[in-house]
Order: sequence, then structure tokens, then C-alpha cells
Amino acid sequence: MILMEETVTHLRPPENCRSLVKIPVEEMESFYRFIVSCDGLIYEIMQQESSPLCAADISPDLRKQFAFLSGGRGQNGSPIIIFPEYPAFGELEEQEFHNVLTYLTSIPSLSSTGVGFILVIDRRQDRWASVKGTLLRIAGSFPGNLQLVLVLRPTTLFQRTISDILFKFNKDEFKMKVPVIMLSSVTELHSYIDRTQLTQELGGTQEYCHEKWISHRTAIEGFALMVKKTAQTLQSFGTELAETELPNDVEATSNLLTIHTEKKDKMKEDLRIALCQGGRLLESINEPLVKDPDYTMNQDELENLATVQRLLGQLDETETAFDDFWDKHQTKLEQCLQLRHFEQDFREVRAHLDLVYDRLLGFSDVGISPAHAEHILKELTNHEERACEVLDRALSLACDADQLIEASHYAVDSILPKCSELRAVCEETSAVLKAKKAHLLKAMELHQCLEKATKWCDDGIYLLASQPVDKCQSQDGAESALQEIERYLDTANQYKLTDLSSIWREYESVLTQDFRDQVDRVFQKQLSMQEMFEKRRVSLKKLAAKQTRPVQPVAPRPEAIIKTPISSPAHREKSIEGDIINGNCRKGEMHLQNDGSRHPSVSDEEENFAVLRRHVMNELLETERAYVEELLCVLEGYAAEMDNPAMSHLIPNTLLHKKDILFGNMPEIYQFHKKTFLRELETYTDYPELVGRCFLERMTDLQIYEKYCQNKPRSESLWRQCSDCAFFQECQKKLEHKLGLDSYLLKPVQRITKYQLLLKELLKYSKGCDGEDDLQEALSSILGILKAVNDSMHLIAITGYEGNLCDLGRLMMQGSFSVWTEHKKGHAKVKDLARFKPMQRHLFLHEKALLFCKKREENGEGYEKAPSYSFKHSLNMSAVGITENAKGDNKKFEIWCNSREEVYIVQAPTPEIKTAWVNEIRKVLTGQLKACREARQQKGSDQNSPITPTSTSLTLSPFKTNPKTLKKGEEKKTEPTTVDPSTAALLKNNDKVKGFTKASLSMDASEENDGYSSAEDPMNSDPEDEGGKKLSPGKYVVVADHDKSGPQELTVKSGDTVELVKEGDDGRWFVRNLRSNKEGWVPAANLLTLIRESKSSQSLSSSEGSGSGNLSTSSSCSETYTSFSDIKA
Repeated sequence: MILMEETVTHLRPPENCRSLVKIPVEEMESFYRFIVSCDGLIYEIMQQESSPLCAADISPDLRKQFAFLSGGRGQNGSPIIIFPEYPAFGELEEQEFHNVLTYLTSIPSLSSTGVGFILVIDRRQDRWASVKGTLLRIAGSFPGNLQLVLVLRPTTLFQRTISDILFKFNKDEFKMKVPVIMLSSVTELHSYIDRTQLTQELGGTQEYCHEKWISHRTAIEGFALMVKKTAQTLQSFGTELAETELPNDVEATSNLLTIHTEKKDKMKEDLRIALCQGGRLLESINEPLVKDPDYTMNQDELENLATVQRLLGQLDETETAFDDFWDKHQTKLEQCLQLRHFEQDFREVRAHLDLVYDRLLGFSDVGISPAHAEHILKELTNHEERACEVLDRALSLACDADQLIEASHYAVDSILPKCSELRAVCEETSAVLKAKKAHLLKAMELHQCLEKATKWCDDGIYLLASQPVDKCQSQDGAESALQEIERYLDTANQYKLTDLSSIWREYESVLTQDFRDQVDRVFQKQLSMQEMFEKRRVSLKKLAAKQTRPVQPVAPRPEAIIKTPISSPAHREKSIEGDIINGNCRKGEMHLQNDGSRHPSVSDEEENFAVLRRHVMNELLETERAYVEELLCVLEGYAAEMDNPAMSHLIPNTLLHKKDILFGNMPEIYQFHKKTFLRELETYTDYPELVGRCFLERMTDLQIYEKYCQNKPRSESLWRQCSDCAFFQECQKKLEHKLGLDSYLLKPVQRITKYQLLLKELLKYSKGCDGEDDLQEALSSILGILKAVNDSMHLIAITGYEGNLCDLGRLMMQGSFSVWTEHKKGHAKVKDLARFKPMQRHLFLHEKALLFCKKREENGEGYEKAPSYSFKHSLNMSAVGITENAKGDNKKFEIWCNSREEVYIVQAPTPEIKTAWVNEIRKVLTGQLKACREARQQKGSDQNSPITPTSTSLTLSPFKTNPKTLKKGEEKKTEPTTVDPSTAALLKNNDKVKGFTKASLSMDASEENDGYSSAEDPMNSDPEDEGGKKLSPGKYVVVADHDKSGPQELTVKSGDTVELVKEGDDGRWFVRNLRSNKEGWVPAANLLTLIRESKSSQSLSSSEGSGSGNLSTSSSCSETYTSFSDIKA
């Protein structure tokens, strides 16, 4: 018995698990018949191949026709070989003679050759010598049995006589065991052989064509060879099929079936060709009969006909056996392929069932609210749809397995367990799905009860808080308020929880610990609310029953509200739910009992505020939970579906691989709110006034909204391109959303703006509470984030700026202004102020630069309509100055640089905006100065050696020297210079400066200050006023070293404090060095450089001089500096 390998699987079969499977009996029988048929055919052909010679091999020798088989037979059926007249017989080579005789004697059947051959030698036209030579050659090398040798001797008298005489004397030389008869004529021949068995040359009637005989023999032998090869190939192929191992996968099985089918088709084609050739040969043999029905075939022709017919019959039988065996083998391969498909589908379906089951087990959460539970139920319903598809596929596969079993599949033992397993898993999954759905419905039912009870409590508390205290002082007002309370309490049975034990019993299956705590909280809240109502009702009943005179209600002053500090959340909870509520009622009752009237009390006010705070907090939590659920819904219902292969055909090309653009960092936002922010907010449920701390702790995390808002224009643009595609419509249909995806993509933007509104409300109701400062700071921080988001939306719209905007530092402010420009020097050397029409520019104030851009409105809708800004110009903040009031317009201010060579007159929309911008620019400039001063102080503390340049680079404005100190026609060149920060002036000088007013020297210059510069000195001020600027007596700090150039001059070092005593007639000043107590003269031009930064941003007036003696000093780290050697007289 032949055994084949087959895959056997149980519940979870290993991939390469194998066992032996028996070939069916029918297939074995078919294979046996086929092999027997092939063996018979080969044997038959082998019988035909008794001689190793073929006609095709000795065709040239046969065509000489010195001997041939005529097809005739003797009286006892002996085959007749005729040796016709052949003059060159003696010249034949021995091999030729031997090959021809050997071949001719191998053609007749064994039964015929066993009787012996009759040789007819025709030598009528020859001589005795030829006769003798022929007989001697035949006697020496004839390969077969001889029965009789008939010789037609020469017909001439001389040769006949000689033949008779010499034959008698030489008879013994022939050594033949058969008679050799010498015949004188064909008539004598006819007495030995019938004329019908002789050819016409020998006086017979038999038709013989030697060429035709050779053609038939060649064709028969070729056909036999073809049949033999075909039979051997069929036999080998059948053995290959029977010994084939069945593969273990679909692809290999399919390939094997294809290969075997191709080989089978090739075998069938060979069989067809062989049958066609045999048919043509049979027609050729039967051709004489077709032409002449009376034609009688000789014995050789009959044997040829029988041989061909026998081969064709055997070939037909072999083909039939092969077809039968192939059908069985093909059926086995097809069943194997079906099994492999089933196993592959089983593995896929089983994996999907496992995923469905694992996902079902994940639905263990009962939700935290009705909306949450409803969302989970919706998710479960969506999952149920996908699960049903998998279950249907699994059951369909089980039905296919049943069909295989009914069709008597050879691997029933492997299919049946899998079929049973599929049905069992489907039943279990369906049961779990049903149980989960019932579980969630039960949880949602309890959530709805809790929601109704909570809403009833909140509405009741709000009713208590909304009842006007002053109207309750009258009897009618008290009765009216009491009726409102009574009507409200009548609705209690519809909403409130009645019995906790029944709830525990009825909803035991869904009550997790958190859910139990939630039920307890609602129940306790319900009890507290009822207690509050009862106390209010008692108070109102007393007011309604007691006749009182009208009392003018007096509202409490804000400062009268008691601010009770809260030491801990536990204390706060107690005060909210116990002391405040009970205390309020007791105080109200004391007022009613003692005074006979009721005035609004502090407790009433606090109670109302506490209720309102709870309302706001509830709104914050509920909207936060809904927001988290909406984000999850978008991410699972849209974003995740973009990776679903089943939905890929619905996604347009413009949307492919652009999920990050469409949804931005929404997954990051969801994770933050789901895992962090919502949980932390819930910890403040009972302490809403303290929730500001939560916002402050997570303020850095909330900045992720800036990234989302920056991506929103790209997301909006992509949505508009693809909003009508089938993918979004299908997702929206599955989610059952009434609004499209664009509405949900706007949720994060709406949420971050919602926080500031809720914080404002909480802050309004938290006056005097512990968390008031935190709420105020949280509100300011949220507004700061909103401003940063808004600014960043404008910032990303800047085009044409070649540098990196991040290198400019933080964006401080941005806004649109009207701008005039004025250039007093440069290549134009004309004032550009002739442009009466201002330029409209959008300014971006960074820490390190001020950008001028042109606003361009774009066409489109939504975010596509947002403006863009073309970059025009920028100013380095380390080289600018400002004049706060320009041209007498309270909305204008000046920004200038390079000693006012470039002036930008900026007009704000309102004075308030102008003030805000001036203050912000001042902060930037003074911040730079402060940084330089700190660097200088740090360096001064580290070394006392002469100043050396450092890595701090300051862009310096041009310095204009006194014309008296330069030669005629000589000009100084302006170039950037790198100076040490220690050269910057100190921010403040001594509080009292001799000869000067006691004006404030703080960094905050008053608005009366017109000049505020990052390089403000006489050389960097308006050139038109340069002539009026003079030095004034007083104390100054030196910011650069100066060596004396004459005996009466004074040497000073950076950091020295000097006092200007008097001015000489030659343009020099007499100066006293307060550190060294030395005195001497210093040129006035040099002093302007040495002490240019020794004062603050104030324009200080000398008490001893006139208004023209004002000295404008610096307030920034960017300074105008020229070395002493350059300005030396």
C-alpha cells in the first residue's frame, strides 16, 4: 500500500504538523490497471523488436533488392524469400548480405519462422558460377531455419548442362540440411509453390512493390517506437503522480496541480499524435482494399495490419486507464487544494475571531456618565457590526467544511474538528457580545438615573440660590418662595434615588467600586440638598406666618464679606457641605427670631456663590468629558479608518498619507486630556474655587494647542479639497454624526477658548476664597496662551523673510499701523516724508528685531481667507530708539536708528494701542540694557585689569564729532564696532546729583519723555537739536578710558565718577575725579563720549542752566562709541 503525507490539525494546528494518509482503494486500483496496461503495451512492442535492426537503419541495403519477402507462403505456411536476378550479387559485402537476411528473417511471426523459410533463387539469366556462389553464401550465413531451396538454373543450353553436371559433383560442398532443387522453368516452380504466392516475375499473380514494402515497414517500426516511448513516459508519469507528496500550503498545492495538469496535457497530446499516426498507417495498409474490394492481402500485409491494429487497441486501453487514474489523482489534488484553502481561511477567521473576542473583553468600562456610556455602547455597536461580519464568515466557512465532508473528502478527520471549533467559538463570541451589550444598557440605565437625580439636586440648589433674599422679607414673598419649594419637592419621586439597597441589588452586575462611589456621592448630595430645602422651608414658614413691618433691605458691602481661609480640601468640603449650609440656616433663623425680620447675610451670599461655583464646575467637567469623547470619536471613526485596508478604496489620492496634516496633533491633545487633565480636574469636583491650581500646573501642557492651531490652515485647505469624498461620508454614516468632520476638527480651537470663559465665571463667584489668586493667574495664563496662539497664526503667514524667525526671539506683539518714513542721510539724502499717504504695515515686535510687513488679504473661505504678510524691512532692536510723542498726535510715536538718520513715524489705531506698544518696546530696550549691566558687573567682579574686548557684540551708531576737533574737510567714517559690555553705563546714578533736579531715575520713564533710545546721546539724537545740546555741571560716571594729552589735563578710567566743575573759554571743562581726588582739564568733545551714558532714560534739566542745557542719556545696551584717539584735538 502506498502512503501519502497529509496535514492533520486539531483546535490550533502547528504549521508543519504532518501525518500519513492512505490513498483511496479506487485510486490504487486505477493506478494498478494503468500500470498493467502500460506494461502490456511495452511488452507487445518488445515482441515486435526481436531484431535489433530497423528498416530505417538498412534502408540503402534493402533498396538493392537482392533479396526480399514477397509475402507469399508455402503449402505449410513457410515464408518465402525470393532472390531475384542480381548480376552484382557476388560483389555484395558480407555485412550487407547478413543485415538484409537477418532483417528479413525477423519480420514474419514466430510461428511462421519456426516452420522454416523457402528460398526461391532466380538465376535463369546467370551462369553456374553465380548459382554456386549464391548457394555457398546462403549456406554459410543464412540466419534462419530453411525448409526448401528452389533454384531456377540458367536457361542457356551450355550453362544448364554444366549446372546439372557440376551440381551433382559439388552437392556436398553446399552443406545444406534441406533439399536444394534445381528447376529448369517457372512451371516446375509452380509445382512446389502456388502461383498466388509468387510474384509476377516468377509467373505468379501476387502484386508486390518493394518501395511500398519498405515504406510500410519503416512506418510500422516508427509507430511502434513512438508507442513504446509514449507508454514508458505514461508509466513514469503515473508513478510520479502516485508518489507525489501533498504540499501543506495553498500556493504549493495550486502550483503542483498546475504542473501535473500541464504534464497530463502533454501526455494526452503525445497519445493523440501516436493514435493519429497509427490511424494513418492503418489507412495506408488498407489502401489496396479500398481501391479494390476483391484484393487479397498476402500474409505479411495481414500481419502488418494486425500489428498496427493491436498497437492501436493497446494504446486506446492505456489512454483509458491513464484517464481513469488521472481523474482520481486530480480529484485528490483538488481536494487537497480545497483543504489548504479551508485551513488558510480557518487560520484567518480564527485570528479575526480572537481579535473580536479580545476587543469584546476590553469593553469592561461602564462609563462615568450617560454620554460616556452611550459612546461606549455606540462603539460596541460598531464593533458588533464588524464582529457580525467575522461571525458570518466563520459560519459560512463551517458550511463549506460540511460540504467537503459530504463530498467524501479524504481529510474528514482534519476538517471535522475545525468545523466544530468554529461553531463553538461563534456561539461563545455571540454570547459574550450579547452579555456586554446588556451590561452596558444596564449601566447606562443607572447613569441616567444618577444624572436625573444630580440634575434635580443642582436645579434645587440653584432654586435656593436664585430666590431673592429681600423679597422673602415680606409675607407674600415668603409664601411665594415656599410654594416654589413645595412644588419642586413634589417632583422628588420622579428623579431622586429612593433606596440604596435596591440599587445595589438591581445593578450589582455593573457596579464597580468607582460606580458605587459615584452612587454614594449622588445619594449624599441628595440628602444634603433635602436638608437645605428643609431648613429653607422652615425659615420661610416662619416668615410667612409672622406679620412684619416692611424693612428696607440693605445690600452688604463687599468688604463685609468674610473671607474664610481654607486649610485643606477636607476642611473645604466640610465647610461647603456642612458648616456653611447649616450655619447659614441657623443665622437666618436667629435673625428671624431675634429681630422679627431677615436681612441678607454673609452666609446667604457665600451660599449662593458656592452653588454657582458648583454649577460652573459641573459645566467644566461635563464639557471636558464630552470633549474627550468627541476627540476619541474623531480619532477612531476617521483617523483610524484611514489606515483600514477595507476603506482604502474610498480614500482619494489627494488624501493619501496626509493624516498628520488633516488631524494635526489631535492624538497628543486627546492623550493629554484623557489621561491627565480630565482626571486632575475631577479631583477638584468638590472644590471648584481651587481648580485654578490645576490649570497653572498644566499650563505648559496646554501649549500643545499652539501647534494644532498653526496646522489648522493646512488642515482646512485639505478638508476643502476632499470634503465631498465617499470616505468621509461613509465614516460619518457609521458614526451617525449629523455634522461633518470639519465641525469636529474645530473642537480643539473652541475648547481652548472655552476655558477662559469658565475661569472668568469661577473667578466672579470666588471673591475672597483661597483659590482666587490662582484663578486670576490661571485666567491670565490662558489668555496669554490664546494671545500666543493668535500671534503664531499671524507669524506663520509671513512670506519673503529669508532668515529663521525663531532666531528673533519671542514674539511680543503684532498689529497693523500706518507708517511714514523719513531718511535724512544715505544714498537718497532726501526726506521721504513727502509721501503724505502713509504705508499700511503690519508690525511684528520680537525680542531682537522689529519686522515691517505688508498685509495681503487672500481669496477663499475659512482659514484659506486668512491674510498673509509680505516681509518688507526689519530693524535690530539693539540699534533703535523711540520717541513716545510725535507731531503732537497722541496716537503716533517714532522709531528711529542711526542718529535719527532713519525715522519711522508709526500711527496706532488708538492711543491705548500706542501706549501698549511704547511700553513693550521700552521693556525690550531696558531689558537689553539690564543684561549688559549685569554682564559688566559680573566681569568687573572677575577682573580688575584694563578692559579687553569680549564676545558680546553691539551694533554701534555713527558718532558725529565736534567740528572744532577735526581738520577742515575731514570726516569720520561710521562702522560697526565690537565693545565690551562694561562700556555700557549703569542704569541708575546717585540719588542726588549736584546741580541737577531730583527727578526719578527709574527705568520707567514718564510719558512726558519724548526721547527714549538704545543709543541716546548728543550724537545719536536729532541732528536738528544738536546745536542746542551742552554739557552741564554735575556728577557723571565715565564709561571709557581717557589719557591726558597735556600737563594740565586729567586722566580718567572707565567706572570713575567725575564732577564737572566749570567750562573754560577754550572749549574744555575743568573736571574733578572723585575716586582719585585729582583735578584737570578735559576737552568737551571727549567728555561727550566719556559720560554719554551716565544717566537714565530721563531727559534731565540742570538747575543751573537753561533749557538748552539738557543732556539726553542712554537707556540701552546698544551704544554709539568712538575711541578717544579718533576724537583727540
